[in-house]
Amino acid sequence: MSDKGETPENRLRRELPEEVPTAAGDAAQVPGRAPGTAEKPEASGTPDASGPVETSGSSGTRGPSGAGALSETSGSSGTPGAPGAPGHEQGGLTGRQRLVKGLWPPRITRAQLIVAVLLFGLGFGLAIQVASNSDSDSALRGARQEDLVRILDELDNRTQRLEDEKQGLVKQRDELENSSDQAEEARKQTVEKQKQLGILAGTVAAQGPGITMTIEDTKGTVQADMLLDAIQELRAAGAEAIQVDDVRIVAGSYLTDSGKSVSIDGNKINAPYRFKVIGKPEDLEPALNIPGGVVQTLEKEQATVTVERSDKIVVDALRAAKRPDYARSSS
Repeated sequence: MSDKGETPENRLRRELPEEVPTAAGDAAQVPGRAPGTAEKPEASGTPDASGPVETSGSSGTRGPSGAGALSETSGSSGTPGAPGAPGHEQGGLTGRQRLVKGLWPPRITRAQLIVAVLLFGLGFGLAIQVASNSDSDSALRGARQEDLVRILDELDNRTQRLEDEKQGLVKQRDELENSSDQAEEARKQTVEKQKQLGILAGTVAAQGPGITMTIEDTKGTVQADMLLDAIQELRAAGAEAIQVDDVRIVAGSYLTDSGKSVSIDGNKINAPYRFKVIGKPEDLEPALNIPGGVVQTLEKEQATVTVERSDKIVVDALRAAKRPDYARSSS
């Protein structure tokens, strides 16, 4: 056929190069075909080597087909899944397959694993606590009225028992405290009483305000009864401790004449007779100076009596404690 009689389609087919690469670079050589030979596209109708065919994936544009030519696709967004189409994922994977591939197998670090274990343990404990509370609450909700009344009575009784036990313990504590205080106070009183009795018995030394009385007997006319009257007058005036020379005067003391001197409890004393007396000076001195009293009686016997007040009188003469032969404590 001459060039004048050629149709435009035949002329276009003849002028096209033997192989045209696609824009996506997907035109791979088919195995078994010679280089430069393109694969015929599948047409929607009957394939015709001499005429144009409509390719699947084209948007209605008819293009030439034949040896060395590829069918042009108008609008590459046509059929999804076709080679080179934008909807076709790289490597032949769809979006869902890539998502699954990214999620599995999971890549977990050691820190993430520890945190996951701790969170699991915390959630498990909270679940058990909630379950136990729910069980107890549901048990009470499902109980009968008689059971609820019995449970309430038991709780009240237990509360009362605990309150009674508390009161008993408080009472025991108070008794122990009081007994301890009483015992301590009794001990203190006993020690103080022992000191007082020791002063009266002459077994301990004593000191305090009082007077000092000195009797000068140059003629030796002072007798034991005169000194005994002086001791009795001082006791009546409130004397608490009396010492004559180096002899302690006690309740059982006795005085006797021994020539021109006097003996107290078998101990001989000589003039001048020196009395050290502990008591209230304002009461002791007037008791000795009353008319017809001790001072006037001694002065009639030509003795000289001197009385001096003092804020501190020390009575340090002691008597050995003597156990009574017959008297016993009644307590």
